[in-house]
Amino acid sequence: MRPPQLFLLIAALFTAANATQASESPNIVILLSDDQAWTDYGFLGHPHIQTPHLDRLAAQSVTFTRGYVPSSLCRPSLMSLITGLYPHQHLVTGNDPPKGTDRNLMLKHVRRLPTLPKLLAEKRYVSFQAGKWWEGNYAEGGFTAGMTHGDVNRGGRHGDEGLTIGREGNQPVYDFLTAHRGQPFFLWYAPMLPHAPHTPPERLLAKYRDKTDSIHIARYWAMCEWWDEQCGELLDHLDKQGLAENTLVVYLTDNGWVQNADDPQFAPRSKRSPYEGGIRTPIMLRWPARLKPRRDDRTLVTSLDLAPTIFAACGLSPTKDMTGLNLLDIAAGQPSVRDTLQGEIFEHDIPDIDRAEPGLMFRWCIQGDWKMIQSADGKRRELYNITADPREEKDLAAVEPDRARRLAAKIMPW
Repeated sequence: MRPPQLFLLIAALFTAANATQASESPNIVILLSDDQAWTDYGFLGHPHIQTPHLDRLAAQSVTFTRGYVPSSLCRPSLMSLITGLYPHQHLVTGNDPPKGTDRNLMLKHVRRLPTLPKLLAEKRYVSFQAGKWWEGNYAEGGFTAGMTHGDVNRGGRHGDEGLTIGREGNQPVYDFLTAHRGQPFFLWYAPMLPHAPHTPPERLLAKYRDKTDSIHIARYWAMCEWWDEQCGELLDHLDKQGLAENTLVVYLTDNGWVQNADDPQFAPRSKRSPYEGGIRTPIMLRWPARLKPRRDDRTLVTSLDLAPTIFAACGLSPTKDMTGLNLLDIAAGQPSVRDTLQGEIFEHDIPDIDRAEPGLMFRWCIQGDWKMIQSADGKRRELYNITADPREEKDLAAVEPDRARRLAAKIMPW
């Protein structure tokens, strides 16, 4: 065979191999709600909030209703999602650095750590950041494209231009998908919805005004439906472009939110707390080419499971520091090997950007129906049966001291 012909044959085989890999590699879409209670969906029984698109997604997914994030504040929660690590591992434990500290110094943590887009790039994935992103320019996290420029002098604290997504439509996402058609992609879709400011379209607010005496609650409920609409538009776009069948859609919330009736702020026992209103979220996985939909109301899962799950779907192995499970195995019917689930709550402002412990407020642990919350110094414990008492209204630590001690023993080695 003459050299030019040999070259053409090799090129053809290489192109065919790449096409096969691309066709087998699922696209990855993360739908990340921002400040929403785990109860605030139609499919989870909310009496007023309408979420028809997310209800449909839940019906099409393996839906875990006992999902959790390790920490109930947005920046550490997002960093845990994109690294698969606890806050005490990645060291982004709060939203802001110590007073007077240049927040750009905190970017060294996202630079040093493997992230989902960095590792997916090894499999020729392109990636796009849209929405909430605290870690400077999108490229700091390994995204090949994105919306956040990360200049703190131009409003780059937690998303700058990226925060227009959803509230001002989704066209940048659609443009990215069109530009990279035929390539496996990773999409970080994190509009600041239903996050404050609660400024829903009037057409949606009108639906809720007469369902509550609080205008603040009505606005929040309308924001939840606005978020549902944006998810529906994006999912419909995947359908129309023929992308849905081989796309793994992952849904979760960064942290909870219970709306205060008297002002625009969140109520106690929600955001920034170790209670269910702060750390619990539904976690959904939709992948029509591989997963059979079902609802799981018992298995304990966490956002730390999502990086290992995505890697498994894409033919990668988790890093040695990741402790999460591959949820594809559990979705296929294998029993979970997890005995307990743990997490941690830190101060909003980080006392030391290189050490986690100075900002620690609480550790929490769940085993079966039981949950224990322990103060950082270990002197105060709360114990709840969260199946019988999901609002955590009856502290049983004094009634069940042995159980509290056993759960505390689960926290210390972790």
